[in-house]
Amino acid sequence: MTVVSPIPCQRDLFDIPEDVAYLNCAFTAPLLKSAAEAGHEAVATKANPWSITVDHFFLGLEECRKLFGRLIETHPDNVALIPAVSYGISLAAKNLPVSRGEEILVLADQFPSNVYPWMRVAGEKNAVLVTVSRPPDSNWSEAVLDRIGERTAVAALPTCHWTDGTTLDLVQIGQRCREAGAALVVDGTQSLGAVPFSVPEVQPDFLVTTSHKWLLGPYSYGYCYVAPERQNGVPLEENWLNREGSRDIARLVDYRERYQPGARRFDVGEASNFILTPIAAAALRQVLDWKPLSIASTLDELTGGIAQWAEESGFKIAARRFRSPHIIGLQKTGGFPKELPSKLAQQKVFVSVRGDSIRVSPHLYNNLNDLQRLFSALTFERI
Repeated sequence: MTVVSPIPCQRDLFDIPEDVAYLNCAFTAPLLKSAAEAGHEAVATKANPWSITVDHFFLGLEECRKLFGRLIETHPDNVALIPAVSYGISLAAKNLPVSRGEEILVLADQFPSNVYPWMRVAGEKNAVLVTVSRPPDSNWSEAVLDRIGERTAVAALPTCHWTDGTTLDLVQIGQRCREAGAALVVDGTQSLGAVPFSVPEVQPDFLVTTSHKWLLGPYSYGYCYVAPERQNGVPLEENWLNREGSRDIARLVDYRERYQPGARRFDVGEASNFILTPIAAAALRQVLDWKPLSIASTLDELTGGIAQWAEESGFKIAARRFRSPHIIGLQKTGGFPKELPSKLAQQKVFVSVRGDSIRVSPHLYNNLNDLQRLFSALTFERI
């Protein structure tokens, strides 16, 4: 049995004033001081472009590929660098076979980036987009497993639901997909970095995430795992970086048919962003140093405290076995006013309203004082 020690509050590694209760990492994360410093250094380098060499185009990019590979337990060759989740999902939609009458599974109220591309595919291929309804008990896994069958071509799912953190057992779902001959496409945006994920255990065909949430990195930077058997596909764009021999910039006019090895053919153009790449790498190094298992265990204590207060205050929450350790959704009959987040922000308490839930998403920079401020603010607003 693995013993996991809680991580002490890491607020000193972030630039967060003591009077701010930022419980909104699922919206976007604050940058670590170390990541911000890496960004400042990167801007200074770009201000003096005569110091930029060919290595700047490749070394940082490959470091991020390697670090993200460690995070999800895969080889760096299986990782593509992308600008957004929508880009990675579109890669999957372009390359996975879907035939007339086959089904593509998504969840009710799933994030649009993992729905719109499948709507297009369903329309083009005369396939059927199947929306799995929200189960009353929040047991998404059972609901999804019941819908996967011989007509399923793709299950396009998140690691947890973005509105309230309710979970899916992707190991079981991945096994069912393989039995049915269906592809599994996973949007890991709302948990990768905060909760362990194992590619060998889940075996997705594509796994996509952004850097700016639980990976604590910059906006417009992300990662896409592509299973080895899917790496002979067609990229969304043709750029000079993803072709064989691209390090020899002087000979780029010697056009090549062959791509870089592995998933690199799917890299976005200008993936080696001089500004964003050092920020993303600094953030990944810190996440790996903390270890997602320890992060999850620590955040589970915070969301557990929120759950206890929520139940005592009359809110509805999912049962513990269906909740993520790092995100919790508070619900009540009639929902919440759309102006609630702005009212809480006036008290320097930051959360989101997503769907029918107040979504609370702490990180290691939060402490019990932040939770007390949240409870007081919600009580003051008579929610």
